Amino acid sequence: MFTTAATALPAFAAHGAWAGGFFPWFLIFPLFWFVLFFVCIFFFARRRRHWMHQAGRMGAEAVLRERYARGEIDETEYRQRLEVLRANS
Repeated sequence: MFTTAATALPAFAAHGAWAGGFFPWFLIFPLFWFVLFFVCIFFFARRRRHWMHQAGRMGAEAVLRERYARGEIDETEYRQRLEVLRANS
């Protein structure tokens, strides 16, 4: 049994598994998935911040439109407040 292992090792090394150093190939796939996971988290977080900013702005404009439609504010006040909302974003 020892002779079989002793003769198989040089044949195994000749194919490059042991020759020329050792590279930890077993780390490549977990590292790939780790990087991919965090890239996705980064981009989804950025998009979510953008969506929340847009929703907040549209929410304020929607409230302003409702107040104008109900007659609580007149057209000049509506336009002034709308201009202030759009200038701040």
